[in-house]
Amino acid sequence: MVDTAYVHTLGGASGDMLLGALVDLGMDAGELKSVLNESEIFGFDLVPKIERRGGVSGTFLDVVLDETGLKGKTWKDFIRILERSPNLSDWVVEKGSEIIHRLAQAEASVHNTDVDHVHLHELGTIDTIVDVVGVLFGFEKLGTTNVYCSALPTGLGSVNTEHGLLPVPVPAVVEMLAQYGMPTYPPRTNSQPTGEMLTPTGVAILSSLATFTEPVMLIDKIGYGLGSRDPKSYPNVLGIWLGTADSQKLGHPMYLLETNMDDMTGEMLGYTQEKLLSLGVRDVWFTHIQMKKNRPAVMLSAIASEAIKDDIIDVIMKETSTLGVRVRQIERVEAERRVVPFKSSLGKIPVKIKVYGGRNISVSPEYEDCRRIAIEKGISLQEVYRVLGTETDRLLLSD
Repeated sequence: MVDTAYVHTLGGASGDMLLGALVDLGMDAGELKSVLNESEIFGFDLVPKIERRGGVSGTFLDVVLDETGLKGKTWKDFIRILERSPNLSDWVVEKGSEIIHRLAQAEASVHNTDVDHVHLHELGTIDTIVDVVGVLFGFEKLGTTNVYCSALPTGLGSVNTEHGLLPVPVPAVVEMLAQYGMPTYPPRTNSQPTGEMLTPTGVAILSSLATFTEPVMLIDKIGYGLGSRDPKSYPNVLGIWLGTADSQKLGHPMYLLETNMDDMTGEMLGYTQEKLLSLGVRDVWFTHIQMKKNRPAVMLSAIASEAIKDDIIDVIMKETSTLGVRVRQIERVEAERRVVPFKSSLGKIPVKIKVYGGRNISVSPEYEDCRRIAIEKGISLQEVYRVLGTETDRLLLSD
């Protein structure tokens, strides 16, 4: 079952590019126009065109406005249109209202005015709500329950607007990037001006819909939405990868935290390790290394979830002599683990079963249980492991 979408913003993000990618994936532009008209959204036409940007072929969805569509509206007008739409799902109405409100809040903050009195200017024409409702309807139609997104390229240069010449990215976009914690990356050093790569509508949609991480997924289909420009410096393309989340591998982001030290005693390092383990790190270890002037040293490494990452950094900074901690997000592929009671010839003990891909891969008893049996029975620890290893194999055969 297709349930996951990954938005690859290699050439930026706009509402039109998101819509184009959804049409490229199979959403019918005619059906979308009918849905929008039934919601009393008029004054536009949707014209899909198969074109190329750089070496990438995809769909450019031209939202053509007539005189009715060009008439300015307030963000409250858009909300009222959504709320009285009889054919839109509750999810589309709620998410659409949230996105429109985020646009209004960003504009209000940039212009230092109250949100109730803010003017949307270029965003006040009907194509804004066409983009918002169209993207939400498209994802709902495709049946995607999880939407992920790559980091966003900020671009470089300037753009002409009703407010005059503005830097890229425009202030409303920067406001949302900061407010909603959206990851970005700057242009390469000495790169040429790119023009606008992120539009307020595209950023508002993604800030509300997407989780900014790369999912582990099985890709079924890819659609490309094209921007209106065809620059030489980069392909003006947004991709949507559609597929199925690999539930065996999909998990929360994990982080590898590392630091080097050459002036800590073994007791201090051991104490730090105990504190990190008590906080719930997945693993913590030390590696012997050499630092400047060939001094022997130790590298501390810990794997932690996002929820406790900052607490782990706090302990390392306070309990060690380090001046900094390296932090990297990593992919951790995890097998399922089940603990079940097992009746062996040496007594009843719990054993740990490793499950991967729906199959039992291995079975192992815990060391403390094996140690206890060896002492109680007066036999070697090796003999305990040999007997239990032979007898627990049948748990794999019965899978």
